[in-house]
Amino acid sequence: MVRFLWSFAVNLVSAAAGLLIASLLLADLHLQASGFVVAVLVLTIAQAILAPFVFNMARQYASALLGGIGIVSTMLALFIASLFPGGVTVTTFSTWVVAALIIWVVMALGGWLLLGWVLKRFVKNAKDSRS
Repeated sequence: MVRFLWSFAVNLVSAAAGLLIASLLLADLHLQASGFVVAVLVLTIAQAILAPFVFNMARQYASALLGGIGIVSTMLALFIASLFPGGVTVTTFSTWVVAALIIWVVMALGGWLLLGWVLKRFVKNAKDSRS
């Protein structure tokens, strides 16, 4: 349960960073401060739900697409987040693709680096408490 909560927290931070970086780099992606928290929560939850679903669908019907599952599920999660008013708005198709790629890379790196750092500290604390 603790690992799940840490993983969710890391995904929230990574999604927030991904959205911020994408909004800074892409002129056609607009992020409003009033809906930022909702957009991050929706993106994180949708990504967590959609990734396994998209993986299973691609594995069953289009195995050649398995490598792009993360980007596809991120694009779908970004679309769902854009449906909530006052959060994120994307105006062009190319921005959808590039924004999904940026957010996916930031979330992947963030998950890898932050969760690794958290687990390293957790293991160190566990070893210290045993000594």
